[in-house]
Amino acid sequence: MVVAIVLIVTVGRVLQARQRATRIIQPAEDTPEAARLREEVRALKERIAVLERLATDDNSNSARLDREIERLRDRS
Repeated sequence: MVVAIVLIVTVGRVLQARQRATRIIQPAEDTPEAARLREEVRALKERIAVLERLATDDNSNSARLDREIERLRDRS
């Protein structure tokens, strides 16, 4: 009898944990902090794209590279 109770409780807790893990939590409203973070991520992605382009561009000259780097520094 004790083993059956322990088994039922264990199975119940496993099912609860699985349900909590699969539940998707969505924010109720868009907070200013979330908007700020989204804008920061957008800016960082843009900077990464420029840096990737500069790193992989075979025919880039140093003057162009310097201009692009300075443009990125000015945005910070």
